[in-house]
Amino acid sequence: MKVLSAYSVKIKEYRHIFKDSIRIYRSAVDFFIDVCLKEWELISVPDRLTERKTLVESVTVSTKEHPDVQYPFGMENHGFYKFPCYLRRAAIAEAIGKVSSYKSNLTNWEESDPRTRGEKPSYPKAGYCYPAFYRDNMFIREDDYAAQLKVFRNNTWDWITVQLRKSDVDYIIHHCGRMKECAPTLMKRGRQWYLDFPFEEKSKLKETPIMEQLILSVDLGINSSATCSVLKSDGTVLGRHFLKLPKEYDSLNHKIDHIKRAQRHGSRKVSNLWAYAKGVNDGIAVKTAKFIMDMAILYDVDCIVFEHLDIGKKKRGFRKQRLALWKARYVQSMVTHKAHVNGMHVSHINAWGTSKLAFDGSGAVLRGNKSTKTSNNYSLCEFQNGKIYNCDLSASYNIGARYFVREILKTLPARERQRIEAKVPGCAKRSTCTLATLISLNGELGSAELGIAV
Repeated sequence: MKVLSAYSVKIKEYRHIFKDSIRIYRSAVDFFIDVCLKEWELISVPDRLTERKTLVESVTVSTKEHPDVQYPFGMENHGFYKFPCYLRRAAIAEAIGKVSSYKSNLTNWEESDPRTRGEKPSYPKAGYCYPAFYRDNMFIREDDYAAQLKVFRNNTWDWITVQLRKSDVDYIIHHCGRMKECAPTLMKRGRQWYLDFPFEEKSKLKETPIMEQLILSVDLGINSSATCSVLKSDGTVLGRHFLKLPKEYDSLNHKIDHIKRAQRHGSRKVSNLWAYAKGVNDGIAVKTAKFIMDMAILYDVDCIVFEHLDIGKKKRGFRKQRLALWKARYVQSMVTHKAHVNGMHVSHINAWGTSKLAFDGSGAVLRGNKSTKTSNNYSLCEFQNGKIYNCDLSASYNIGARYFVREILKTLPARERQRIEAKVPGCAKRSTCTLATLISLNGELGSAELGIAV
């Protein structure tokens, strides 16, 4: 599979020289969006983007063979005089993507129930899109720390030389020397301009049979950053690892309290304080992702298993602020990218009841005020048999068990699967599977194989 990475390089000079180029590029995108909307029945026939771009050019770009086109582009009165051809193709690709998304959303909206559907999808516009600078025509690399860009200045498209920040380039050379460098994109962040370089590399994912796999099941929490367990398909736990970042969480809570005090005293805009909190929160997410990948590489696992977290809903309770700052998806996206680079799979399972159900199959746990033994420590829980256990660790066992139960049942024939589900009822409903369910499943599979051998 192809794995893409992107790294930003800051442009050391120039602040306002790119504004006209971006303005004209966005006007071109709006022009091609109008063309695509009018001719979408013709443009949507091919599946490949290259063929679609060719069709758009055939009705907008005049040539010697076809001087008269239906929607002339590049005429001086349109403001696109001497518009670079490669930049035009980037604008066409951006317009096709926006119109395709609009048409898909419009179809889904029309097919949905009128009583429950929301507002009609809005008309597509260029918005805050930025151009890709294709090589030779728009971008020429002079050396490691300098490049030439074709921009609009003095009422024409001309080349300028930009200096790239040395620390950014050295980082790319060190980490991406073996990767293929693709066309960069000009981006603006704050008052600074950057070139975002995408890098492409090929990676082959592991193809280990399910019964021989070794997985790392991860429970992401707001009390402890991550709890990882290394499991085999028979339910054997080979490793348990915890990541707790008390200094970072204490710093985050301190900054949140600072924001609350400022808001109580009438401050509405505290963007600088939120920036400090966001920096600490991003640091927690990066350290968590690094810890997970270190454990995965240490045990050479075949798959990393997460919960499928639906955290977009309204948050209730006194922990809603911490839940709002919980960057679980950011951590999962970073781990997914790094895992694919190392040839590891990433899977997600149903998150319902992983922390609520005890891993030994004894039922729901008692946690917080519901338990007299663990009322002061929310990270611990009490099983129905009176045992005190780490709640996140129990959840990580259940996460790994649900992955194995799902994948093992996929490999069985329908009749054998029905027999197993009758013998082990917990397998039939994935939201109630625990580590005890996986152990019972392996016991039933072992007894069936033994009976066949006899």
